[in-house]
Amino acid sequence: MDEAAVLRLSQLPRGALDGLVVRYGLSLEWVSPGEAIPGSFWGDDEAGIIGSTLYVRPDTAVHSALHEFAHIVCMDETRRAAAHTDAGSDDVEEEAVCYLQILLAEHVEGFGRERALADMQAWGYTFRVGSPADWFAGDADRAIDWLLNLGLIERTNGAIEPTFRPRGTA
Repeated sequence: MDEAAVLRLSQLPRGALDGLVVRYGLSLEWVSPGEAIPGSFWGDDEAGIIGSTLYVRPDTAVHSALHEFAHIVCMDETRRAAAHTDAGSDDVEEEAVCYLQILLAEHVEGFGRERALADMQAWGYTFRVGSPADWFAGDADRAIDWLLNLGLIERTNGAIEPTFRPRGTA
């Protein structure tokens, strides 16, 4: 894992992540530098989740924030309401979360899909076919089907895009 190689939230333009979270109608809480992040499964600078709120610090890796945010989006309403620290997802949902986090990267100014894939690689994400980029390009069918079936993504003119609606909302 190469922690120094990944982009941190403090390196994004002001409000870049906030805009995405608001678009989903969910909540984002910024924690002061050096403070413990509530709801963080891994601790340290990793993003946290409690209910429908994402918790981050300026030194949180962008991919970590997007990953935990994608968990919130992918949870059903009952699980989202009770969520605290552990997303409690199964293997297919975890793949869907990874796929959605990559799609969401395109909607965060200063980040983007290529940077998300590079940061996931640097962080040590691995898939059946190896790298995150290889998985995203050719082995993510289960994740795509899961997200499509729940209305979390849609195909538009051949492209796959997020619907910007959390699971279980109209």
